[in-house]
Amino acid sequence: MLEHSQTQIKDIVSKKILVLCTGNSCRSQMAEGYLRYFANNKAEIYSAGIETHGVNPRAVATMQEDGIDISKHTSNNIDEYKDINFDFVITVCDNAKERCPFFPTKAKKFHYNFPDPAKAAGAEAEITQQFRNVRQLIKEYCKQFVAENL
Repeated sequence: MLEHSQTQIKDIVSKKILVLCTGNSCRSQMAEGYLRYFANNKAEIYSAGIETHGVNPRAVATMQEDGIDISKHTSNNIDEYKDINFDFVITVCDNAKERCPFFPTKAKKFHYNFPDPAKAAGAEAEITQQFRNVRQLIKEYCKQFVAENL
């Protein structure tokens, strides 16, 4: 009986985090993957975009290199989550921050403008390296966010 009560309490106190980007294809997907990993069931993690562009295959491959599987993620529109009472909203690009809709919640807002790896140009190796660089920035940010907020 005590175990059941602890599960119910955990469900009640579980934090809800939304990661918001322009197209919900790269940066927000990577952040969702790392937040899920570092939060280790201490939070419900969602990601969305102002628009939906589909999950970028290079983001999936780059995360897989670090042992994080985001291949089953979907690209979601912010409107899908308008009825969820988020505790935290993290915008990961300036465009999303500027266009972020009003949330009628007490969500604490965080912002970090990560470079967009989908805009990387050059040879395949250069593009891959840009994805890896952005992945590392997002990983460090998510690890610190979880340590400081959950």
